Amino acid sequence: MATSARRGPYFCGIDAAMDVVAGKWKSLILWELHHHGTRRFAELRRGLPGVSEKMLIQHLREMKEDGLVHREVHREVPPKVEYSLTEHGVSLNTALTSLGKWGAERMRRIGAEKVVITDSGDK
Repeated sequence: MATSARRGPYFCGIDAAMDVVAGKWKSLILWELHHHGTRRFAELRRGLPGVSEKMLIQHLREMKEDGLVHREVHREVPPKVEYSLTEHGVSLNTALTSLGKWGAERMRRIGAEKVVITDSGDK
């Protein structure tokens, strides 16, 4: 089991959870891996329009350290690296589902537009 460098102290459970999903991209990475399964780096980047390579690398490293993401390196030419959710990542994604439903209702209520992602990653 991976151990995180972040160890509190925490005010409450929400504080500890937010420490793990802080930032815009971590929850979206969880969603992408949950809905599309194992992904290579380039596939994740295409599925998350607007994320920089640097930010995606940083978040994947932190999520691996926190035990949310599994990184598998296939020793072949060219090198192949795949990312998938661990059981811990799946359980966090399950916990975030209610928040996602709340957000979808908010989008509907305020008339917010939804970004449409095509196969090429364009908006």
